Amino acid sequence: MGDLQEFPLRYRLYLRTYRWQRIDPVPWSPLKKPLQDCRLVLISSAGLVGADQEPFEKSIRIGDTGIREISSDVHAATLRDAHRSKAFDHTGIRRDPNLAFPADRLREMAEAGFIGSLNHRFFSLMGSVTAPDQLTRHTIPPIVSRLVEDQVDIALLIPV
Repeated sequence: MGDLQEFPLRYRLYLRTYRWQRIDPVPWSPLKKPLQDCRLVLISSAGLVGADQEPFEKSIRIGDTGIREISSDVHAATLRDAHRSKAFDHTGIRRDPNLAFPADRLREMAEAGFIGSLNHRFFSLMGSVTAPDQLTRHTIPPIVSRLVEDQVDIALLIPV
């Protein structure tokens, strides 16, 4: 985990004044069946997009709250970094998108029987959205509807 002092001054000032949301109690639902019997979905806020998809819009002041569906059979090396934040080093994710969108690793885990199956679609969001209420009101509900439709049992969330 990074230290606040590693950030440039403007980011440190912003993070100190940002109105963080607290969720209390944290909603939790234990697995109702073994992981080997579960259908898993990947949801990442790394802002990665497929080769044929529009990048996230970087000029939206609060951040792009759109959703990119990405097929679970995508090869991570074909994904493009469209994240707007300059507050973190993108080098590792650009070299190996599996760091933030581990589609290749999850397929290996499913093939080995560690995970029952992967959902046919994964989801990519833009991190660095400064109006989280927009995410909870406009972005998350359509994703949840798709997860219910797809009968997903568990989600791997990768916040970036």
